[in-house]
Order: sequence, then C-alpha cells, then structure tokens
Amino acid sequence: MGRPSRKDEILQAALACFSEHGVDATTIEMIRDRSGASIGSLYHHFGNKERIIAALYLEGVGGYARLLEAGFATAESAEACIKLLVACYIDWVSANPDWARFILHSRGRVEASELGGQLRDANRVHHGRIEEALRPYREAGAFREMPRDCFSSVVIGPAQDFTRNWLAGRTRTTLADCRELFMQVAWDAVRSR
Repeated sequence: MGRPSRKDEILQAALACFSEHGVDATTIEMIRDRSGASIGSLYHHFGNKERIIAALYLEGVGGYARLLEAGFATAESAEACIKLLVACYIDWVSANPDWARFILHSRGRVEASELGGQLRDANRVHHGRIEEALRPYREAGAFREMPRDCFSSVVIGPAQDFTRNWLAGRTRTTLADCRELFMQVAWDAVRSR
C-alpha cells in the first residue's frame, strides 16, 4: 500500500483532533498543524470544517460498506449474510474506535449540513446493496415475517447498543469478545422457524 494521499492525511489529522479536543473545539488551524498541510491544500480539498466533518463521516461509513461488500461476494447462505452484517460492523468498530465514536456523535450534524444529500445518497446505495444481497433469501422464505423497516434494527440493534456502551467505556467485556454472540443473536432473531 502506498503513501496516504494529502486528503487522507488531512482526514486522519481531523479525526485525531476531533478525538482529542471535540468537534466543536477543533479549529481548521489545529487540523492544518496536525496534518502538515498548507491552508491552501486544506481549503482546496474541503473548503471548510463542515466539509471535513462530512467527508470524514462518509469515508468512515464507506469503510464499513466496503468490508460488507467484500464479504457478500463470498457469503453463500442467508445465515452467512446476516452474520456478516454484524461481523463487519463489529470488526470495523473494533479496528476504528475513534472513528466510530465520531460517527456516532456526528450523524445529525452531517445530515443537516450542505453534504447531507451525499450522506442520504450513500445510505440509499448501501442499503440497496444489502437488500440486493438478501433478496434471494427473503424470496425463498429464509427470514421470519416482520415489517421491512424493522429488519435492520433487529439484526444490528443488539450489537449497536453494546457498541455504544463499549465505546463509552461502560462495559467490562470487549466488543471483539461478543462478536460470535451478536452474530448468532442476529440470525436467531430473523430466521424463519
């Protein structure tokens, strides 16, 4: 893997600053100092702090989406697909806890920003790919009947709730140690009986 791009360096510097000082207290100058980028480069790539926030958010959720897509390419059953949704989420959060904390606390801000439309588009594409991967199993009756808009909450909800507590330091058990449990809970919750 080659050297990170200037844009990636700026995003990583922003994440470090946001993690240390908070999003609101972080200034463009702090990000510039941390990244070593010129102010011109920073504004060329992003324009302002709100765009840095949105780009960092979109890149983070994109990382989970890419992990999931790679997994769907080899998943060969309804059970494997459901467990993959949880495994990829836990794996990404475990590998990127600062980024996960940032995403957890920044969604509303990004949705309300000028780049909120990009987030909605990315979510639509991401959920469409999940729906496409699950469609043959849904049509074959592999999943129990439930309102479609409840499905993802039933699958990821327990893992997501535990993750929030883990990220806040309120658990004794590590997130990785719960991976298999939450994968099985998700499958048991949605499989047809």
